[in-house]
Amino acid sequence: MERLRFDDRPYTKAKGAVFIFLEQIQEVNDIKKIDRKDLPALAQEIRDFLIEKISETGGHLASNLGVVELTMALHLSLNLPQDKLIWDVGHQSYTHKILTGRKDGFDQLRKYGGMSGFPKRKESDCDAFDTGHSSTSISAGLGYVCARDIQGEDYHVVSVIGDGALTGGMAYEALNNAAQLKTNFIIVLNDNNMSISENVGGISAYLGNIRTAESYTRFKSDLEQKLNRIPVYGDPLVRGLRRTKQGIKQLVVPGMFFEEMGLTYLGPIDGHNIAQMQRVFNDAKRTKGAVLVHVVTKKGKGYEPAERMPARFHGTEPFDPETGLPLARKKKAAYTDIFSTVMCKMGAREPKLVAVTAAMPDGTGLKRFRNMYKDRFFDVGIAEGHAVTFAAGLAAGGLKPVVAVYSSFLQRAYDQIIHDVCIQNLPVVFAIDRAGLVGSDGETHQGIFDLSYLSEMPNMCVMAPKNKWELADMLKYAIAYDGPIALRYPRGEAFDGLEDFREPIVYGKSEIIYDECSLALVAVGSMVKTALEVRRLLKTLGYACTIVNARFVKPIDEDMLAYLAKDHRLVVTMEENVRSGGFGEKVLEYYSDTCTDLRVMQIALPDDYIEHGNVELLKKETCIDAESIFKKIVAEYLP
Repeated sequence: MERLRFDDRPYTKAKGAVFIFLEQIQEVNDIKKIDRKDLPALAQEIRDFLIEKISETGGHLASNLGVVELTMALHLSLNLPQDKLIWDVGHQSYTHKILTGRKDGFDQLRKYGGMSGFPKRKESDCDAFDTGHSSTSISAGLGYVCARDIQGEDYHVVSVIGDGALTGGMAYEALNNAAQLKTNFIIVLNDNNMSISENVGGISAYLGNIRTAESYTRFKSDLEQKLNRIPVYGDPLVRGLRRTKQGIKQLVVPGMFFEEMGLTYLGPIDGHNIAQMQRVFNDAKRTKGAVLVHVVTKKGKGYEPAERMPARFHGTEPFDPETGLPLARKKKAAYTDIFSTVMCKMGAREPKLVAVTAAMPDGTGLKRFRNMYKDRFFDVGIAEGHAVTFAAGLAAGGLKPVVAVYSSFLQRAYDQIIHDVCIQNLPVVFAIDRAGLVGSDGETHQGIFDLSYLSEMPNMCVMAPKNKWELADMLKYAIAYDGPIALRYPRGEAFDGLEDFREPIVYGKSEIIYDECSLALVAVGSMVKTALEVRRLLKTLGYACTIVNARFVKPIDEDMLAYLAKDHRLVVTMEENVRSGGFGEKVLEYYSDTCTDLRVMQIALPDDYIEHGNVELLKKETCIDAESIFKKIVAEYLP
């Protein structure tokens, strides 16, 4: 059927329609065989393909639609895999994967055993660096440049970084270092005025001023057009002006931040104009030293629902491509929703309660709190380390800060938690979302280390709720607690079982749900639900089974463990965290120190990085699902 323009009609491309130009892309550099006049049609086909596939599998849509032409221009300008192309975060690498011959992998995108949603070196030689977290690409690219120069090799290195990632301090550490280079290094700033949520802070305002400097942009464009009309000499003059560090832009936009750091700045340029980007990239390749190419794109480009709601289409579940509406059934309240509701209620009761997020007010559930208590909400941008130390300052100043963050992103603030919060014993609450297995985003996003690294910190208290009511109770307890405290909870629907088991939260005390004998399951947080199913399976064989909801990972409830030792011969610890340094090790250490002959069986995730896939499938593969635990208990410990 006729191809429709996204900007004036709904998306109605026929499912399974033939892609004329896309089919010619079978391996890396095939794009260079496409006639220049057909490149816009290829860009449209790539967008059609992405919308069709991601509507079925889910994935990162808006960010990928925004960089189609940018990726094409980079592939046309570079010689992959010899040249190195590094994507910051990497969730915008889908077009890159298509242009490197991985189009057929999109049917299994982010599924167990299938293609990753992020760059993976083991997947392709064209993926120069594994990514998943923000603000890393410049550092990695700079490392490549130095390795290239030391070994006398000859290739180009390009690091792509978004304007949202520039709020991360690591990016500036790398820029400061890159300014000393005498050899070529290209940094592409993909400026779409968005990270996951809208950007905040001075860098966003600064880039906005550059984008809207119409006098500069118009003056530069007019001058280039006039110079290009000069026979023979026009084009060299334009290239020379672009390469001049103290060029025309300094006359119109004084105090250019990047140039004052020591980088050559080119831009801003239209990130959807392939020919213009190719010209600038070719100029950038001839520049000695580090050069930053400022490219302006539109997140969600070409698909009206994603353009209108880029945050919703950042990471999306399967949806109807014609309407953009999700296909999934209406779900129960998620743990994030419960956290959001309680924060809003506590905000009314506690005037000193403040909330801090690192560029994720929507994902962490703080959007409602922001709307209700604007003056007590702080979005610091993609800067987790700063978020934690900032919260420490808030606490030292007499407020009660709650830092809402994903488990895998909190890793980026490890030192700040120890040095700035725990050493001073400051009352900062860490609300840790997406703890445990998160699924499709894979190794870089699984929240499987927090119990280990948090519980080793002196002064830190660590809790995990068994269900939605306990999350509410624990959050209230944490807000009243006088010291560093972490509350970790999983992604997805909140467990609503065991409603009648709601004993008050007491520091360091666990909760007995079923008290029998012989065998005890001591479960942490999300694993309580799994323990109930294991108990049911054991009951079918006639075995009695105690279930303990640990509640606290630090401190562990030694009184409870001593009680279990009296009439149980096997204690099974259950946690959705790596084995090393986790809850099970602490229980095992306790029983070892008390010289009891009671046996301990640890159920935990392997000390490894766990790939992408459906969470339930990953639990089965890592043997922390109910059936696997039941079989292990029967095979190894029961007569």
